[in-house]
Amino acid sequence: MAKENSFDIVSQVDLQEVDNAYQQTLKELSTRYDLKDSNAKVEFSKADKAFTVHAPADFVAKQVIDVLNTKLIRRNVDIKALKWSDPIAATGQSVRLVGTVQEGIEQDVAKKISKDIRDSGQKVKASIEGDKLRVSSASRDALQAIIAMLKENDYGLPLQYINYR
Repeated sequence: MAKENSFDIVSQVDLQEVDNAYQQTLKELSTRYDLKDSNAKVEFSKADKAFTVHAPADFVAKQVIDVLNTKLIRRNVDIKALKWSDPIAATGQSVRLVGTVQEGIEQDVAKKISKDIRDSGQKVKASIEGDKLRVSSASRDALQAIIAMLKENDYGLPLQYINYR
């Protein structure tokens, strides 16, 4: 019997890099000319894995999010991992937005990825294990073809391919 090769598909975010990007965003908000007197604030809760942006207007909130996204990209954190809520009216004319850091692959997305793998025509087996997928096959070439196919598709979250053996 041929040896079984496999890899795992996961969606992970380095929270330390997210925190570093948050700290850099705070520094830029306090020094940037158009934002320092605007009363715009951003908060990050590591426990909830959530950002909260408070701003006097929707336009200013979008600028703060743009600064945060720039810092995240520079720290190699995929911004697809952030899901922002719709603007929530706060006290006075201010606006609040909440962005959560998504980790793990949700069941419906995992089922879609598994279906795409089955429909690819490769002789591979995909199984959902909690918040990750395990793909196995006797052929390493088939596994590499699956990784290439998954990189071409967009599932709305960053995917990493680990434990390739």
